[in-house]
Amino acid sequence: MAASYELKASARDRVGKGAARALRREGLLPAVIYGDKKPAMPITIPVKETTLTLHKGGFTAQIGIIDVDGEKHQVIAKDFQLHPVRDDVLHVDFLRVAKGATLTVEIQVQFLNEEDCPGLKKGGVLNIVRHTVEMTVPADSIPESLEIDLANAEPGDSLHISAVTLPEGCQPTITDRDFTIATIAAPAGMKEEEEGEASEEEATEEEAPSE
Repeated sequence: MAASYELKASARDRVGKGAARALRREGLLPAVIYGDKKPAMPITIPVKETTLTLHKGGFTAQIGIIDVDGEKHQVIAKDFQLHPVRDDVLHVDFLRVAKGATLTVEIQVQFLNEEDCPGLKKGGVLNIVRHTVEMTVPADSIPESLEIDLANAEPGDSLHISAVTLPEGCQPTITDRDFTIATIAAPAGMKEEEEGEASEEEATEEEAPSE
């Protein structure tokens, strides 16, 4: 199970808003490691390195290592709090990841062959319904993304989860329907043309003499 990042940390014995503010003045963040049937462990992590790791993307879908005073813990970030105005990281919750564990994570959707998509070439618009899909995945093989090929998508097409080749051992948490991930919206001109053709057909049927 390869880790994508490693952060140095120290055990934290001070809690509360006042202690958190004091830590941030020192360039540190309050955080906690929990799960795996072990007691929660309050820790401090460096603001700069944590912010850089978060901004690389996929922070909550990657396995990391937290080195707490020399003891390494394999984790995944389950939640983080941002400042409402400045977007500074204020707090992070890490979940311990045991060997062979299964995780529920949000996986990014990636669209392939947009430049070759016939629906887009004809003036259609890609409407993304889901930028991520919540998946149940093995902790030791979390996919970087889910890929949807647009090479054959036409105007009016809907692209569902069934169009995705899922990595082995991975499945969406929604299992009761073939949910939509994106659609190719037809251009306005094409819609008007189709509506006009439909109206003409209806008028022809009404004018045709009955036998």
